[in-house]
Amino acid sequence: MDNNRLELVRYSFEKKALPVEIPEEKTSEYYGELVFDRPKMRKYLPANVYAAFLDCVDNGKPLDRATADEVAKGMKNWALDHHVTHITHWFQPLTEGTAEKHDVMIGYDGNGGIIEEFDGSALVQQEPDASSFPNGGIRATFEARGYTAWDPTSPVFIQDDTLCIPSVFVSYTGEALDYKTPLKKSLNAVSEAALPICRLFDPKVKKVNSFLGWEQEFFLVDEDLYATRPDLMITGRTLMGHMSSKSQQLGDHYFGAIPSRVAAFMRDVEIAAHKLGIPLKTRHNEVAPNQFEMAPIFGEANLSNDQNQIVMNLMNNLARKHGFVALMHEKPFDGVNGSGKHCNWSLGTDTGTPLLAPGKDARGNLQFLIFFVNTLAAVQEHNSLLKASIASATNAPRLGANEAPPAIVSAFLGKTMTDVLRRLLELPSDTTVEIAGKKGRGVGLVEIPEIFVDNTDRNRTSPFAFIGNRFEFRALGSSANCARSLTVINAAVADQLRTYYGQLKSAIDSGKELNVAVMDTLKPIIRSIIDVVCFDGNGYSADWVEEAAKRGLDVEKRVPEMIAAYNSPRAVEMLGRTGVFSQKELEARCEVMWETYCKKVQIESRVMVRMAVNHIVPAAIEYKTRLLKDLALHKEVFGNLDGCEPETWMVNQISELIEKVRTLAEKMRLARKEANVIGNIYDRARAYNRIADDIPVLRRPIDRLEELVDNSLWPLPKYRELLFIS
Repeated sequence: MDNNRLELVRYSFEKKALPVEIPEEKTSEYYGELVFDRPKMRKYLPANVYAAFLDCVDNGKPLDRATADEVAKGMKNWALDHHVTHITHWFQPLTEGTAEKHDVMIGYDGNGGIIEEFDGSALVQQEPDASSFPNGGIRATFEARGYTAWDPTSPVFIQDDTLCIPSVFVSYTGEALDYKTPLKKSLNAVSEAALPICRLFDPKVKKVNSFLGWEQEFFLVDEDLYATRPDLMITGRTLMGHMSSKSQQLGDHYFGAIPSRVAAFMRDVEIAAHKLGIPLKTRHNEVAPNQFEMAPIFGEANLSNDQNQIVMNLMNNLARKHGFVALMHEKPFDGVNGSGKHCNWSLGTDTGTPLLAPGKDARGNLQFLIFFVNTLAAVQEHNSLLKASIASATNAPRLGANEAPPAIVSAFLGKTMTDVLRRLLELPSDTTVEIAGKKGRGVGLVEIPEIFVDNTDRNRTSPFAFIGNRFEFRALGSSANCARSLTVINAAVADQLRTYYGQLKSAIDSGKELNVAVMDTLKPIIRSIIDVVCFDGNGYSADWVEEAAKRGLDVEKRVPEMIAAYNSPRAVEMLGRTGVFSQKELEARCEVMWETYCKKVQIESRVMVRMAVNHIVPAAIEYKTRLLKDLALHKEVFGNLDGCEPETWMVNQISELIEKVRTLAEKMRLARKEANVIGNIYDRARAYNRIADDIPVLRRPIDRLEELVDNSLWPLPKYRELLFIS
């Protein structure tokens, strides 16, 4: 094993970048060629069908079956022009991934032969077996029916030989079994709640859109080394491994030159994404060695979330082509930065007005303040629920260190906006609202032009940070579906806006001018939030945990308890009022998340115990045996052990560590057996949370053994090998 590992490392270091097949056309010429977008619709659909379809997408009008048949006919002709043979409803079950069932696009022709067939019924819905997807008890195994239904607002696209139809996934009795259904409901809720406010400023507004800009962080590891690490293969992260002497402490990887193999992989992902109409724009090295990020131009939330799922699939598939494995786990390596998703969320009108950016005049600033302050109020009111939306077994080890925010949801405003809010509390309500924009600043060199500085800095320890024209929810993990958090944010903001509009309308009806009414109704909200949810300090400080608890913020760190917030009366009432979730659906979500948590920790503990017993202890014993043989030979030759203190000390150290590993591994095995027989899923999750806390305890003696055992005997690729091969 020793020589195999070292030879594998040498071989991996010598791998060269694969050539990338770069299209001859400009990006703009092949962009979206595999998406049935509006230009394709104009070409393949009759004018009346095209108009009806746009009325459905843009205005929410229902699409009748006859029109759906015509749309399907146009899609089929376009797909056949691209040599497509299969169709699938592409959906997002509660598995943190996507799902698809492929059907060949054929049917009988009535004469014993077959023809290419695809009609409105196949476009609008499919019936995949729902019993094996997580459902939280909504469907029993013997009640298998579940339905996927086409989402016309997200364009159909082609992957390989298959026409993929973005869809929602619901049970036979109508409950949501996916992430897309509640997301779309939350998008409708926030639009409906924001509309009457926006129309006070612009009567032409017909719709308010929610926007998402995701930043996908990930690690790459050499696939050959990956294959020798059972923990990476099965859990997506290293459960053991001593820190490399050099890791990220110099900051030299961040924004450094992208390694050639990685650049080739990223270019392949970009080309594939651009063909699918996904506007990938940014790529760079992240902070940790072998950590990277890719991000798109921001877009409408539902579509952008679909595109994130597609890109994650592309990364997983194309990484193998380049001899890598893409790791989406939030904390694949201990002691260095983990990976987040970084959801940049904002609102805007269909007339082009951003609602979370300061306006161009006093009236625009007034509208901005309404949405800015009410968003903060929503975050404060539903603090626990927002945290529940990012809670998972994989995200828990990431939070609270290495630039990841802590498990306390607060909002960073920056000095400019904090000063604005405090000043508004002191000024009369009829005062003109002014907010500083970007400022020019010189750098002290004549030849360097003036730079423009935003009116807010960034705080990497803040989970919910305002960054000039949007909020960045940094707490979401890299493997998660953005819809989990977006659904909660949109629903909470929608509920808050509905309450606020009632107050504002009463003030206006009483005869107050709009600007006075706005400030009179905003000031009580500002007073209630400015010293509670707003926090611009160090989120890693121990003092902040104590201070946050005093402020009434949720400081719970245990994942099962965080998840339970979905079932709290406050969450059930709000999500019911906004029409996003029924109580039954929320109870099911909790069941699914607790069950998933148990299974992931169970798998990790199984892998860790088996690796400890099958890999680590035998290697340590082999080295200890070698040392004992040396000691025995020394005594045989010299008659004593004089001068053998280093070997004796090493033997004692290794013996103690082996016993620690054995004892802790057995304790974990027994704890797992006890947890497995607990019937109540919440109590079982709490038991597995204690096991999760013991994983780093078992890890410590293993990592110490890695420092002591002869390098040639160590059975696993080390951090210095995994993190510095690209």
